[in-house]
Amino acid sequence: MKHVNLRLPDDLHEQARAAAEADDRSLNSWLVSLVRRAVEPGGTPNRPADDSNSPAPLRGSGRSPRP
Repeated sequence: MKHVNLRLPDDLHEQARAAAEADDRSLNSWLVSLVRRAVEPGGTPNRPADDSNSPAPLRGSGRSPRP
């Protein structure tokens, strides 16, 4: 098993934590399930199947807010 250090903005962390709690999972388990769905063939989470241009939820800009 590999470890990943993931930095999230405070507001996104709180939303993710609340979503995991609502799903009766740990935050780690909830994030693993999202990544699994995203990497399965045709399995981008919460993106309409016919809309490859709409962004999936929880996707950041890819840039850190730090300089």
